[in-house]
Amino acid sequence: MPDTRAHHGPHPEDQQLFAPEAWPRMQAAVMDYSWLLTRDYAAPSGLKIVGDRYELNQRQRMAVARSSCSDQAMEARGERRVLPEDMAGSIVSIDGFNLFTTIEVALGGGVVLVARDECFRDIAGVHGTYRKVDETAPSILLAGKALSSLRVSEAVWYLDKPVGNSGRLRSMLLKTAREQRWNWQIELVTNPDSVLIEAQSVVASADSVILDRCGKWVNLARHVITTHVLEARVVPMAPKSG
Repeated sequence: MPDTRAHHGPHPEDQQLFAPEAWPRMQAAVMDYSWLLTRDYAAPSGLKIVGDRYELNQRQRMAVARSSCSDQAMEARGERRVLPEDMAGSIVSIDGFNLFTTIEVALGGGVVLVARDECFRDIAGVHGTYRKVDETAPSILLAGKALSSLRVSEAVWYLDKPVGNSGRLRSMLLKTAREQRWNWQIELVTNPDSVLIEAQSVVASADSVILDRCGKWVNLARHVITTHVLEARVVPMAPKSG
């Protein structure tokens, strides 16, 4: 049966799973899991240890995994991070699906995680096919509004060519950019990760694989959501995140 959902909204169980009273357990799990990653424990076994200890269900464990990182990774990411307010005149290379799914989830009332490295992440992701939802067009406009206000000189969007409907999203982006007179390039590539890792410009992504290997990067999803989606359901997954 085709997926006909019109929103990237909350999972039916998220109201309970990510209620404020559940935050201390998940925050403790993030810190314990990050401690294990810092000491080179294998990720799957480490996640099982903390998940079992804090009696987390599958979605909570997924959230812990997406919110954790080793001390070494957190320090290295922090050293290469560019603040949004310092982006004026810069070219930015954008991890398109990574950015859009998080903004769409925020607009749809889904859970947005504040990870240990301060990135905003979602639990939705893109698996094989990108599905346009009611929040897609507003997400494009919000991203463009943010980039314009930051006075970025050019935005180069990278979309996964193998993902279904990536061509349609490219068309939407190009149409919006023409209408708004934004200086955007939209590239369909087989593997955006490898392109972004090698990019000489500032990279906009919250993908841990990219952040651990790219040069300078900007926390764009967080900036867009905190600036333009004030009603977003933000869950602090580490004690000092917010």
